[in-house]
Amino acid sequence: MFKAILIEKDEAGYRAGLREIDEGQLPEGDVTVDVAYSTLNYKDGLAITGKGPVVRKFPMVPGIDIAGTVRESRHPDYRSGDRVILNGWGVGETHWGGLAQVARLKGDWLVPLPEAFTPRQAMAIGTAGYTAMLCVIALERHGVTPDKGEIVVTGAAGGVGSTAVALLSGLGYTVVAVSGRPEEAAYLRNLGAAEVLDRAGFSEPGKPLGKERWAGAVDVAGSHTLANICATAKYRGVVTACGLAQGMSLPATVAPFILRGVTLVGIDSVMCPRPERLEAWRRLARDLDPAKLDAMTGEIGLSEVVATAERLMAGQVRGRITVDVNR
Repeated sequence: MFKAILIEKDEAGYRAGLREIDEGQLPEGDVTVDVAYSTLNYKDGLAITGKGPVVRKFPMVPGIDIAGTVRESRHPDYRSGDRVILNGWGVGETHWGGLAQVARLKGDWLVPLPEAFTPRQAMAIGTAGYTAMLCVIALERHGVTPDKGEIVVTGAAGGVGSTAVALLSGLGYTVVAVSGRPEEAAYLRNLGAAEVLDRAGFSEPGKPLGKERWAGAVDVAGSHTLANICATAKYRGVVTACGLAQGMSLPATVAPFILRGVTLVGIDSVMCPRPERLEAWRRLARDLDPAKLDAMTGEIGLSEVVATAERLMAGQVRGRITVDVNR
């Protein structure tokens, strides 16, 4: 038996709670992992609270991130005792995930835990930090260097945003953080933000084109916020889009793209190819300040996950939350 968060949906409704589960119920997979830490991401919050159609099969163990040690393996790349991590691949949506003490997975989904990180640190980064790194790499590949101008980061007090602010400022970029929580301004400045703006200036319908300001952007919001970021990007600016916290719509025009040559880059962390994952984790080990990572990270146990997910969806959680699945 092992402990896990289990999401169920039946005639009694949609519910999530801490359960004892028999290991015989684990799904198919060629690697069994003793989980040390997981995380609580926005997608996990949607799944646990039922506020988004994330879960595709029931019952489901949520948790899109896993760090742990291989117990058993039939996969050629892994053997007992190997330390591994997992991000995405539909885990926590269509395949039981990491908010549990044990996980059975496909070895092709795993990557080795970088030596620079403990399991807790890797989960402090998690999908949110790994996604932020993918955004930074995309900006670099499209020629956005620190001398080109300001980089705006929306949802800056959240997991992706906090990590993006820390990474970009550490690499020498001038970062402008956008947040709906003015009380987090000091926190964001400590992570490296040069300026903190209220999201109210971005979240309402705007003009097709505005005054040029941003050389680049990391956007987690979508909807009007993403449209307004594109409309105020500089000539040949690059906007990376990786979230939908405000909504899935994009009420924009083609004006920024055909008049200013703005590039909109979609960032997908779920099915991202293995070489790009390995590069992102290599860069995180090199470029992310461990002190800043600690400053943005809190920790909970499995019994606190459901309540914390509710707080996360209410916008009451900042930075990253690691989950020690064994307490």
